[in-house]
Amino acid sequence: MKTLVKTLLLITGLVMAACSREGGGMFGGDSGAGYDAVLPDDGGVTPESVAYFQSTIGDRVLFAVDQSTLSPEGRTLLADQADWLLQNVGYSAIVEGHADEQGTREYNLALGARRASTVREFLISRGVSAARLRSVSYGKERPIELCSDEICYRQNRRAVTVLSAGLSG
Repeated sequence: MKTLVKTLLLITGLVMAACSREGGGMFGGDSGAGYDAVLPDDGGVTPESVAYFQSTIGDRVLFAVDQSTLSPEGRTLLADQADWLLQNVGYSAIVEGHADEQGTREYNLALGARRASTVREFLISRGVSAARLRSVSYGKERPIELCSDEICYRQNRRAVTVLSAGLSG
C-alpha cells in the first residue's frame, strides 16, 4: 500500500510539473493551485509577483523534529515575508503546516497546525493584517520528499506561505 501511495504521488507530481512547463500557469507552495504572477513582456519577474516572492523571499520555513518554534533563520525569512506582504497589499496568504511521516496522523495534523499558527502569528506581529492570513494543517499528508530518511524528513517539516491575489484586508 505504501508503494502505491508513493507511486501515485510521484505521478501526480510529474503531471503537475509538466503542466506548469507548458504555460498552464504558475504553481506555488505545495497545493498546486494556479496563481497570477505578474510577468512583464520580456519574461522577467517583477518584485510584486508571486514568482519573485517564492524565488527571492522564500515561501517556506523549516522546523526541527517535533517543534513548532522558529529558528533564527526562520525568523529572518518570515520578517522578509512580512515586509513583502506589507508592500503588496493586494495579496492574501494561506499558511500550510506540514510534518514528516514519523508519528500518527492525528499527532502530525496537530503539529502542522501549531507550525502554521506560529508562522501566521509571527506575520501578524510584524504588521500583516490577520484578515489577510489563514492557516491550514496537512500533517504528513503532503510530503515533498518521499523517503524514510532524515534528509527527506527535514524538507517535510515545514510551513509554506501560499499567496493568492485579492481578498486583502
